[in-house]
Amino acid sequence: MKRNAAINDEVRWQAVLDRDLAADGQFVFAVLTTGIYCRPSCRARHALRQNVRFYPNTSAAEAAGFRACKRCQPDKADPQQQRIDKVAQACRLLEQERTLTLDELAREVAVSPYHFHRLFKSVTGMTPRAWQQAWRAKTLRDALKESPTVTEAVLAAGFPGSSSFYRHADDALGMTARQFRRGGDDLRVRYTLQPCLLGRCLVAASTRGICAVLPGDNDETLIAELEQMFPHARREEADDGFRQQVAQVIALLDGQRATVSLPLDIRGTAFQQSVWQALRDIPAGETRSYQQVADSIGKPKAVRAVANACAANKLALIVPCHRVVRQSGALSGYRWGEARKAALLRREAGQER
Repeated sequence: MKRNAAINDEVRWQAVLDRDLAADGQFVFAVLTTGIYCRPSCRARHALRQNVRFYPNTSAAEAAGFRACKRCQPDKADPQQQRIDKVAQACRLLEQERTLTLDELAREVAVSPYHFHRLFKSVTGMTPRAWQQAWRAKTLRDALKESPTVTEAVLAAGFPGSSSFYRHADDALGMTARQFRRGGDDLRVRYTLQPCLLGRCLVAASTRGICAVLPGDNDETLIAELEQMFPHARREEADDGFRQQVAQVIALLDGQRATVSLPLDIRGTAFQQSVWQALRDIPAGETRSYQQVADSIGKPKAVRAVANACAANKLALIVPCHRVVRQSGALSGYRWGEARKAALLRREAGQER
């Protein structure tokens, strides 16, 4: 028993030397010469091993007469959780009618504006302004479906008045509010169908930019999918100029190291936007699990919601949801078929040219 305890203490000591974040919450260590106890990940200078004692929790360390380190604050919530809580507080503030400045938000959560901006983006994948716009867009979409008039929907979505609404509605919806209520009536969507190594591909664009990249087996199925996405829009086959523009997209689908410089029309909730941005940050040739993506956006329990956001993606490869796999590394579902997903991953890994 003593031998096992010694081995365990050496494992703990190694975690302290490594400043291992994963060890936080499993134990604390105390230093006899200072009378202070710390998290394993504390960035303070290491003490000598003979002066270090280990305790299972903060209560045990304090009962032994040690006080909490002011640097790593082991008696408070996990630092990562503290950061997430600050962002959550900021999000609640952003859900109000009044638009807050970066300085005002930072002051509310007691962080400098510079660090708050970095913190917010690291957790949500979006700037505070973009998050609020996406949240208002979702609220407005919901309100327009339920409210009898546009005016009532405007107020329900948190816009202080009609002038503020009309400045932001087009950005929020990608169309006017009346068009949205009519299911996209009068919205113009141009599209082209072209061959690619994945079979056939439909690329569509609104007046804002590329709004759909859909690989498939046949043109009829792809056109039907586009009709479902924009049921009342004016769908038009694109001219030669547009076909030349989408050559960038086809090159990407064909496995070339192409960069799409065309404007994009990506619509989604604040959460979906944060997931899609995280997916775009995954380098070609690499994969992430749904759990890793959830962790990267600061929502470790939202694994199922991450999977749903991947399934809602309309821009194949531009938003590379094919790079997300199961925790075991096995392939999971893919909107455009697991065979395509496997082919894309092989190609990006250099196993297929």
